[in-house]
Amino acid sequence: MGARTRGNPGEAAVLSALVQRGFDVLVPFGDGQPYDLVVHVPMNTFLRVQCKTAWARGGCLVFNSRTTDHGRGPQSYVGLADIFGVYFPPRHSVYLVPINAAGNGEGRLRIEPTRNNQRRRVRPAGDYEVDRWTAEALSDVAGPAMRSPEPSPQI
Repeated sequence: MGARTRGNPGEAAVLSALVQRGFDVLVPFGDGQPYDLVVHVPMNTFLRVQCKTAWARGGCLVFNSRTTDHGRGPQSYVGLADIFGVYFPPRHSVYLVPINAAGNGEGRLRIEPTRNNQRRRVRPAGDYEVDRWTAEALSDVAGPAMRSPEPSPQI
């Protein structure tokens, strides 16, 4: 199964989850962008969403949080996208994880309690469920480059 075939269901699930919750979603033309979707949120802000499909490992859902530049190798999404839209097929659930909140190279959200009840440095998946995000919270995540300039007054 190719990368596009694996990624398409995840991208569709994230798109559907956002649209069902009333967000205006744009789909960029072509494959040349480091993000898959753009969400318009209040105050003329746009949020770049990189979609990922997660798998289960060790009580967590895990996703790749790096992009591959075939000339330079693995690269961070910092500055290229604002948030990961993560689809977890076993639960048919979608999570929104700010780029800076994901691990370096591998994002992990805990779906089962830790065996030792550790809470520090643990990201519970429930904190990132798509239903927990409001338009205002999403606009706080958008990078300054994605904010539209204020319209100039009409003369």
